[in-house]
Amino acid sequence: MPGEIDFFSLLLPGLLPILAVCAVSFVVIDLILAKLGLYRYTWHPSLFRVALFAAMFSGASLLLWR
Repeated sequence: MPGEIDFFSLLLPGLLPILAVCAVSFVVIDLILAKLGLYRYTWHPSLFRVALFAAMFSGASLLLWR
């Protein structure tokens, strides 16, 4: 994975595209989980959401980092 991405002479972090994809997919998964009512069974729904996003982002980052 490249350390930086050159975007019109603006250097962006290499994890930025992964962050964008994870954010969009998290919103979709979050809406599905909320529609199904699965957040009622968690101890702290906000903490579960943060942990879910952290797990998605770190997992995707580790899978794509070579």
